[in-house]
Amino acid sequence: MGRQPHANHQFATLLDEAGFSRKGMADRVVRLARLRGVRDLHYNHSSVARWLRGEQPRHPVPELIAEIFTIELGRRVTVVDLGMKALKLPPRLGLDLPTSQSGSVQAVATLWRADIEQQRTLVSSDFDHGAFSVAALRWFTGPWDPAPPPATGRRIGFADIEEIRQVTSAFRILDNRLGGGHVRSPVVEYLHTHVGPLLRDGRATQQVRQELFAAAADLTKLAAWLYHDLDRQGIAQRYLIQALAMARHADDHGLGAEILAAMSQQAHYVAQAGQAVDMARTAQAAARRAGLPVLMTECEVMEAHGYAAQEGGARACARALTRAEAGYDRATTAERPPWLDYFDEAYFAAKIAHCFRDLGRPVEVEEYARKSLRMDPTYRRGKTFNIAILAMSLAEQGRLEEAVEEGRTAVDMAAGLTSARVYRYIRDVLGALGPHAGERDVAEFMDYAEERLPALRVRAARP
Repeated sequence: MGRQPHANHQFATLLDEAGFSRKGMADRVVRLARLRGVRDLHYNHSSVARWLRGEQPRHPVPELIAEIFTIELGRRVTVVDLGMKALKLPPRLGLDLPTSQSGSVQAVATLWRADIEQQRTLVSSDFDHGAFSVAALRWFTGPWDPAPPPATGRRIGFADIEEIRQVTSAFRILDNRLGGGHVRSPVVEYLHTHVGPLLRDGRATQQVRQELFAAAADLTKLAAWLYHDLDRQGIAQRYLIQALAMARHADDHGLGAEILAAMSQQAHYVAQAGQAVDMARTAQAAARRAGLPVLMTECEVMEAHGYAAQEGGARACARALTRAEAGYDRATTAERPPWLDYFDEAYFAAKIAHCFRDLGRPVEVEEYARKSLRMDPTYRRGKTFNIAILAMSLAEQGRLEEAVEEGRTAVDMAAGLTSARVYRYIRDVLGALGPHAGERDVAEFMDYAEERLPALRVRAARP
């Protein structure tokens, strides 16, 4: 005889808590499946009895059951919470750029669900060094299938799109003030429970559907940035690729250029300078199609940043910066979409400071870092980066008293931010001051940083 399944006590407990009968559970599964476009499911009380005995229904039924309990109980219930096995993820989940709307919706739905369930394959994934280049090429060449997925839900309109945009704006403000760690979970939850069903089931005109894809792409890009801020680069990369696909389904080349520029920055962060340049140049082509001068300026300065990180890239960096600066005045007076509001003189100066930092030119870093501090104070994390860059440049010039003063300010601002990138910048400040650790002021600052930010493990990093 074959091995018999064990009784599923977890499922039984949830069934009792929700107050569902076996027939009621079966009916709910069938109704939700039909709403989700799955019409070949036929379950009854006997089916639920088999699940209670330990049998597991085929995909997507476990996910539907988890969604039913989540709605009924008012808390997140995952497939694992049901005592069932989660769907085995495709090894390249999120790394391939879907060229059909149906494929894109399926890809993001799977990605968001796996993220909600914190499936190890996804959350511990590494950055794939070839995925960005393939995605960017496919983004330009297609072919693209414009056919929308079958719609079985309610009709949606511009009010639904505006809600997503307002939620995205609110999340973005919180991210800038608090760091990615405080915002990641609610963003992914909103994508999974609210945006996903609209993409999958909503009935809409072509114009509304394009706007829906654009809004979903923007929020997915924000989710990618939250993960990037937490230094979880593999999952951040997957979110960026799917955001890029949705921007193309929205026929929004400007948003596509913005996402490609984000890919460039992430590639630079993971020490793929050549790929950072490639993504920045690809972003410029998209920005040119969109007719957004300010976006072109951003993409040009991202190209310069990529060159600055390459050995022997100083001249190419200077040429790219010259192009960016030449178009800056025209760029900042032109109309722009709301998601580009952050790009101003201070942000531009910060990017230039980062270029000179990679080139090892602390005097120029100081000049542009000071300009960058004329920024909107609500961008707390960004200002922490810029103060830290200034402190590094002062330390490298041997101006230790000023470096320590700015370093203390950066440490104070970093306290309360859940941002792995901020911690990296603070560690870089400590590294720049490391050769002078014997100086009393420097040693006291290192003690202070360790006290304020224990996770830094400052002492272990000292020479």
